[in-house]
Amino acid sequence: MTGEAAAGALAGVQVLDFTIVMSGPMCTRMLADAGADVVKVEPPEGDVARQRGPLRGGISAYYGSLNCGKRSLVLDLSQAEGRRIARELAARCDVLVENFRPGVMQRLGLDYAALAAINPRLVYASISGYGQTGPRAALPAYAPVIHAASGCDLANAEYQRDSSRPPNNGIFIADVLGASYAFGAIQLALLERERSGRGQHIDVALLDSVLGMLVYEILAAQFPPARRRQLYEPVRAADGWVMVAAVTAKNQQALFDVIGRPDAKQDPRFATLAAKEAHWGELLRLMEGWNARTQQRGVRAPADGCRRFLAAATAAWPRR
Repeated sequence: MTGEAAAGALAGVQVLDFTIVMSGPMCTRMLADAGADVVKVEPPEGDVARQRGPLRGGISAYYGSLNCGKRSLVLDLSQAEGRRIARELAARCDVLVENFRPGVMQRLGLDYAALAAINPRLVYASISGYGQTGPRAALPAYAPVIHAASGCDLANAEYQRDSSRPPNNGIFIADVLGASYAFGAIQLALLERERSGRGQHIDVALLDSVLGMLVYEILAAQFPPARRRQLYEPVRAADGWVMVAAVTAKNQQALFDVIGRPDAKQDPRFATLAAKEAHWGELLRLMEGWNARTQQRGVRAPADGCRRFLAAATAAWPRR
């Protein structure tokens, strides 16, 4: 690896980070990981994530994970002096990332139009719940709200055996997706700037990010399928649960060998994709029955069986 490559693909790129909590800081953390010089601007009281656990030595590991590799600067943007310093920094940086509610940066005089006037090469990324324009643009939004508004929670509930209530949500998918989309869009904007010499305003909506994940669900809502698609469900094992996804015909044949049911290869219920989908519950019961039998014999077969299944399944994968 050359010294230039070791420094990171974004070495020399200056990033001004006006973000808090998760979606914005994760995006700028990725920029820092790629070699950019990121300066995180915080209010005097600090990013609220500094107070959140898990803690390590009394310090938020959550905050540290999202913000390591950055430099830090305290600015009080409610004061004219703080806003003046922010404008001076923006005049010299390549990228600015913010995830306030739409309208906040404009009220501070730090919106794209104002800063592009003094730095036309600025790539300005805004991350928000519903985008910078539209009827919901001004609404506050956190990941759990976006999961519900996008239909993700309801779609996930439909895939559960008991769909009477959407499942609880503690993994903030919207924030992670939004950060990833913003990170990618910034790379494209920097590339385009090399051609045009000008920056641009990137508008990333968490709602759009989650909707982009619901590929099948959006299509199924418009063109309802004749029957419900097969769902990969966890199978109970002696020491927990196992997820088996025998997608191809070769995977499925390897599965039948591992669970000691080679006869199932000839079973018409599983002979074709349509037949397998129609008898999906019976296939799951077949796998759970194997686990139950191995548990009754006192054999720690689930873990060993998993290893044997993986070995057999990967052996059946097509070679490049």
